[in-house]
Amino acid sequence: MEKRRLFRQEAIEHQKAKWSGTALLITGYPAWIIACASAFFIIVLVISLTFGHYTRRINVDGEIVTQPRAINIFAPQQGFISKLLVDAGIEVTKGTALYQLDVSRIARSGNVTIHTTEAIEKQIVHVESIIAKLEKNKQATQENIKQQIAQSEAANKKSQSLVANAAKGMEEMRQSMKNYEEYQRQGLVNKEQFNNQRYLYYQQQSSYQALNTQIIQENLKISNLQSELTTSAADFDNQIAQYQYQLNELQRQLTEADAAGMLIINAPSDGKIESLSVTEGQMVNPGDSLAQLIPTSINAYYLVLWLPNNSLPYVSPGDRINIRYDAFPYQKFGQFPGTVQTVSAVPASAQEMSTYSSAPRAASGGIDQSYYKVIVALDSHHFMLANKELRLTSGMRAQTTLFLEKRPLYQWMLSPFYDIKKSITGPVNG
Repeated sequence: MEKRRLFRQEAIEHQKAKWSGTALLITGYPAWIIACASAFFIIVLVISLTFGHYTRRINVDGEIVTQPRAINIFAPQQGFISKLLVDAGIEVTKGTALYQLDVSRIARSGNVTIHTTEAIEKQIVHVESIIAKLEKNKQATQENIKQQIAQSEAANKKSQSLVANAAKGMEEMRQSMKNYEEYQRQGLVNKEQFNNQRYLYYQQQSSYQALNTQIIQENLKISNLQSELTTSAADFDNQIAQYQYQLNELQRQLTEADAAGMLIINAPSDGKIESLSVTEGQMVNPGDSLAQLIPTSINAYYLVLWLPNNSLPYVSPGDRINIRYDAFPYQKFGQFPGTVQTVSAVPASAQEMSTYSSAPRAASGGIDQSYYKVIVALDSHHFMLANKELRLTSGMRAQTTLFLEKRPLYQWMLSPFYDIKKSITGPVNG
């Protein structure tokens, strides 16, 4: 007999399919709202891409330099430091002795430097005496010629006065002869008297011509004396110049002889001894660093940058840049402004770049591309921190941000297509 169920099968199926909760249908956003929001987003995107701009930028390393720059003093030749004459941190003036460098040689006859110096000094004394005698002879000769010129000019002046009087007398005699000629026609004087008067006129004319010739000769004499004055001065000057050249050569030899024994390393300018690299008794070779001098008369601080050649067209004087100093972390001190002052027109040489510690170098130690030197003017060279003044120093490293080309955003998005265009473009016709 079949087991009788308590509930009908339909009721059981209905209970299984029945929801435990109530279904709630949420009404969606209207289609026009979604369409407007999408259109707004697209319009904003198009406007941003069309009118929005972005400026490409690069980071370039540099270093602080002063005007004048810090001075590194090097050993001119091999020797040993016989005496240290200053201490680090003191102020010195130009010409102050810093080191005494012994580079002397000893032979059988004694110190070679001393003997050579004495011989050259004797030659210098002899040449100086010759120059002094030539100067004295030149002065005496010049004074003698000038005296002759003065006497000749005085005589010439008197002769000119006589010529003027003779010319006046000759004119009077000519007028008198003319009158006698008229008197003869009138019968007032005879021919002999007229001839006598005419003879006196010709005699006066001859005297005038003689005086005039004398003046010409005196003028020639004065000209010759003036020429002799110039020529003699030139001759004496040539002789003095020759001996002066010998004297300069001897003095150069004397300097070299002194340098061959003992060198005094002097401060090239006023400043502060920042550091001393060697100590007394230490051997040095040519080019070894001896000391570093910071000039006291610093006129300005600049930042030197090395700009890659692919960024050169976008940097020009007057551009503003951001500066971050390694000694003053930007997380605490922030960034500092600067202005590009000059941009070199030709690439910097390897020799010039080697004098700067911030100059970029390849792994091999050389230069892998062209760099252009950029000088940046700083808005400020000192800062305050907790009532303490912090100053920039020569050689301080810095990193800068340079702002290059500015383009709309859509051009930056399409820049890969420019590369494709470049790769498929044929020969360019000028």
